[in-house]
Amino acid sequence: MDTIKGRRPTKDELRSFQGAKVDDLMAEPLRLLFVGINPGLWTAAVNAHFARPGNRFWPALHRAGITASLVDASAGLPTEARTELAAAGIGISNIVPIATARADELTTAEIRIGGEHLRQLVRERSPAVVAVLGVTAFRQAFGNRKIGIGRSDEPFEGAELWVLPNPSGLNAHETVETLAAWYRQAAAAAGVPLSG
Repeated sequence: MDTIKGRRPTKDELRSFQGAKVDDLMAEPLRLLFVGINPGLWTAAVNAHFARPGNRFWPALHRAGITASLVDASAGLPTEARTELAAAGIGISNIVPIATARADELTTAEIRIGGEHLRQLVRERSPAVVAVLGVTAFRQAFGNRKIGIGRSDEPFEGAELWVLPNPSGLNAHETVETLAAWYRQAAAAAGVPLSG
């Protein structure tokens, strides 16, 4: 399925991306791997992570000093943002690579299979830090009901593990500022150069 290039998708176009996959964004060397739950339809349409307007991932990265400017991924990830992330050693993936309108449409089986895929990806790419953005999804994927928000004492396939709040606008418990504080801590732990 082709993506929508250089523009925002229409509502009718978005529906056609149910079940589509989104490319991982990887850096070499990989210092920090952000892991979402699964791509939304907007993300799949433009093949850019956290692309839906209202998602707080990109504003939180900018506020954290991880990106020099505020990234607008709503029509696709700009080349300069892709270059900046690669130079900083930042990658982005998902537990489940399949796009849905909402993460709660995923089955437990899909989340567990995605968790095993994530384990394999981390073993292959060896990031210093893995930051999973969604504590409930992490608990479902790995059967760890006790994990909380923050840095884990347990490594994840050789990487330092951080389980952090999901940046979706549906997560009313967090703000751009609180997300930025968490993301900055994970980035610092990974050795990502920070501004501010």
